[in-house]
Amino acid sequence: MTERKPPGIDFESWVDRQISAAESRGDFAELPGAGKPLPRDVDASYDEHWWLKRKMAREGLSALPPTLALRKEAEDALAEAERAPSERGVREIVDRINAKIREMTLKPMPGPPLGLRPYDVDEVVRRWRERHDPS
Repeated sequence: MTERKPPGIDFESWVDRQISAAESRGDFAELPGAGKPLPRDVDASYDEHWWLKRKMAREGLSALPPTLALRKEAEDALAEAERAPSERGVREIVDRINAKIREMTLKPMPGPPLGLRPYDVDEVVRRWRERHDPS
C-alpha cells in the first residue's frame, strides 16, 4: 500500500476503504492465527518485555531473585516431604534443601533477605510420622 490519501477525503473513510478493498481481494484470508481466539493477554497493558517473558515461560525459566526462588523451592520441598513414601525419603528431601539454604546463607545475598533457616530434619520426620502412622 503505497497509495497516498487524496486531499479532501476523511482519513478514517479512506483507511476503511483500503481495508475493505484488501478484504475483498482476500489479503487477510491466509494470515497465521486466522479463526483462532486472541491470546489471553491481549487486554493487558503494553509491556515492552512481553516477548522476553513469553520466551522465559516457554523455556521454564524464572526471573525471581535467587533468594525468592529458594524460598519457593523450600516450600515445594516441604510439600514433597509430606508426600514421601518413607522416612528415608523425607530425610533425603529435607537434607537436600537444607544444603541449598546453608549455601545461600553463606554467600552475600542478592535480592531480598532469604528469611529461612535449615529445617530441623527430625521435626519434619516427626510431623510426617504423625500423618502416616496408622497408630
